[in-house]
Amino acid sequence: MTLTMHDPATWLAGYIPDLPTPFDASGEIDLAAFEKLCERQIAAGAKALVVGETTGEGSTLTQPEHSALVRAAIRTSQGRAAIVAGTGSNSTSQAIELTHQAQMDGADAILSMVPYYNKPMQSGIYAHFCAVAGATRLPIILHDVPSRTAREMTDDTITRLAQSQQFAGLRDDTGDISRSLRLRPLLPPEFRLLSGDDTTAPAFLVYGGNGCISITSNVMPELCRKLYLSCTQGELKFARSLAIRLSHLTAALLREPTPAPLKYALSLLGLMSPRLRLPLVELAEPGKADVASAMDATCFEDLACTSNQH
Repeated sequence: MTLTMHDPATWLAGYIPDLPTPFDASGEIDLAAFEKLCERQIAAGAKALVVGETTGEGSTLTQPEHSALVRAAIRTSQGRAAIVAGTGSNSTSQAIELTHQAQMDGADAILSMVPYYNKPMQSGIYAHFCAVAGATRLPIILHDVPSRTAREMTDDTITRLAQSQQFAGLRDDTGDISRSLRLRPLLPPEFRLLSGDDTTAPAFLVYGGNGCISITSNVMPELCRKLYLSCTQGELKFARSLAIRLSHLTAALLREPTPAPLKYALSLLGLMSPRLRLPLVELAEPGKADVASAMDATCFEDLACTSNQH
């Protein structure tokens, strides 16, 4: 089914995977493996895919590599899922350049994080996003991830930016489950609130969030989709049981720097290599054992998990 891409409110919901970038033995992007990851997520019902952002090691990709990922995702999707390109940077001019390229490649939206390292004031954050918006026609999803950027977007800054229809939503990585309750009355109804924290995402959804841009759904897309539906349909007892079932896997995936545990988990499913780019390195043996144990526990009685190993 082809989505209505011009209206992000129709697809910016549910569990949306923040896709990792597979690398081959020579350190180049393994596009064949990446396209399989995209197809697997679309088959599981994902309405959108995030490409080349945090989990995709976007900061280590060259612009041609980032562009190749976006084009591969679009080629695989064929309109069945929206493609969201990660185009954030601590340099406003570089963020604009990445956004221009994503627009030329055919992305449906961009995901742009608060500038990192520079520690801008709120007025600087606001001016940064206004400059990016002024340079593109694409919808923009704001990414607030203070654990990486050392700066949190205030509710006031988010509310000010959301007055422009170009800002389609927020990926909130603060872990503050009450944020959706605070923000919703202040925002336009079409503005989407998405958790970026798998640990607190179920509570965020119950409190009125629209979805989660997720690491865990890369491994268990079907189970995450069931969790989203049960949360939004008021089946809270079932949602709680699913959240408990996923909690050990989520903890294992977040115990070491992203995406090392995720790539190892996907390698156990035969979907990609666990290779990363420096300065990130592969998991040590205790970390691998932790991920494998969590995978075994979560996959128990889950035929969808074991079937993906072949």
